[in-house]
Amino acid sequence: MNNNEMISPDHLLLIITATIVGTVVRALTLKQDYRQYPSHPNGYLIHFVTGALAAALGAFIVPTLMTKNFVAVTFLSLAIQQFREVRKIERESLAELERTEYTSRGDSYIDGIAKTFEARNYHALLTAFVTGLTMQLLDQPKWVEVALGILAGAALFIFLRNFTKGLKVKDFATVTQGEIEIRGSDLYVDGLHVSNLVGEELAKNFFLKEGLAAIIQANEEHYRVTLEHLGQRNAILFEATRSVGKRRYAFQDLVDGKIVIVLVPIVKNFDLLKETILNTPLLESVKKSPQLMSINPAEGDKK
Repeated sequence: MNNNEMISPDHLLLIITATIVGTVVRALTLKQDYRQYPSHPNGYLIHFVTGALAAALGAFIVPTLMTKNFVAVTFLSLAIQQFREVRKIERESLAELERTEYTSRGDSYIDGIAKTFEARNYHALLTAFVTGLTMQLLDQPKWVEVALGILAGAALFIFLRNFTKGLKVKDFATVTQGEIEIRGSDLYVDGLHVSNLVGEELAKNFFLKEGLAAIIQANEEHYRVTLEHLGQRNAILFEATRSVGKRRYAFQDLVDGKIVIVLVPIVKNFDLLKETILNTPLLESVKKSPQLMSINPAEGDKK
């Protein structure tokens, strides 16, 4: 097929099938979860359309290569650059919303969310590309090519979803409910001092009658490096207050490797608070693997 000819029926079937598969993949990853993001319906529409465009780009790669239309391939690289712009816009948009939230997400959390939505566009693009490539390489009846192309795309989607699936707080820490106690103007949780700023009588009554306290502790010592990172703590506190609300105060402190969160919620439900904290994602920017260290502190002292 020459560049000035109409697209062939075979390539048209390939493009349509691959685009549909990639779009479905993006739709499957586009869900509103406990983080309440993306918001609907506008957030859904924006990300769905962007994902559909990514799928279309992936579907066109094979036909453009087969027709030696390398100008179109160059255009694909420019389109991929736009996905990075989407990530930038997403980051800026979330940063603008910081001052309207109960507590701030923090730069680390915002960066992680923006990268996630950029990566999901690549899910759609790569799935569509593999679907189209599989159909092109096969020499079978059309319905067989379509079926096997869909299976190949589905297999890649499952792999990518598992590969990019991050850890959550529940994978390396536990959450227990703490007992709030007021001594003078000091706030204690299970005997651990949290704050000395509870001086007003109204604040004392708030915490004693309606307050909730959650104690988060890492399962192993090396996980403290991650759990006690400022970005990770900001993400946990943000999700906690976003889930149950915050009337007046929120405290968090580090005591003996424990993070203590105390707040007066709008919805007093510790089970909801606990589930939200446990499902807070582990931020990629703070993730550390002790297995990658070539020495441990004891070995370092010997050198």
